[in-house]
Amino acid sequence: MENTLINVQNLTKAYKGVEVLNIQDLKIPKGESFGLVGNNGAGKTTFFSMLLDLIQPTSGQIISRDIVVSESEDWKPFTAAFIDESFLIGYLTAEEYFYFIGELRQVSKADVDELLASFSDFFHGEILNQKKYLRDLSKGNQKKVGIVAAFIGQPEVIILDEPFANLDPTTQIRLKKIIRELVEGKQTTILISSHDLMHVTEVCERIVVLSKGEIVKDTHTSEATLKELEAYFGQETMN
Repeated sequence: MENTLINVQNLTKAYKGVEVLNIQDLKIPKGESFGLVGNNGAGKTTFFSMLLDLIQPTSGQIISRDIVVSESEDWKPFTAAFIDESFLIGYLTAEEYFYFIGELRQVSKADVDELLASFSDFFHGEILNQKKYLRDLSKGNQKKVGIVAAFIGQPEVIILDEPFANLDPTTQIRLKKIIRELVEGKQTTILISSHDLMHVTEVCERIVVLSKGEIVKDTHTSEATLKELEAYFGQETMN
């Protein structure tokens, strides 16, 4: 595949001899909006955790922009993610957390403020100037903070695990618009896992289905994709 940014080779993960992930070959090109779907236990979060070197593969490797993720930290400057609330720092306010991430990514306070201003609709008056610690925010508002923090510094790779969960419908619509705009220029590669087939087909140009740790479908999104996925998962429930 031309312009491959992320290259997965012979990747497996096993716990106590039980294999939970086995991806032999997966290539994700630069600028792609990539969706990962599957039932609970399919291996989605395990895969994302390995992409971020949070857990080590049992065998194989993930290469991100020619860097083996498990062997070097050189992928970190161009990669950002929000997997869950553990990525946040509970005793900071939203502003303190955004500035902290800005410092890590060598982005000035003024530039962070400019970015935050562009997300005022998404924040809906519930995040900034609240004088609340992140731990005291609702799950949905914690998620908003984590997602926007992942955009600081214009990373080339953004990984979001279940970004639509716990968000109200208005915020989900705004987030979909933000994601579409991000990938329009083909400079940002975004990887999204979701249980929500409708959301993921609306924002991702390619969707991979995981089942019991293996890729069972790899499709470019078309008008028929949502129905195909619904039919596939409908069959899964019957099996």
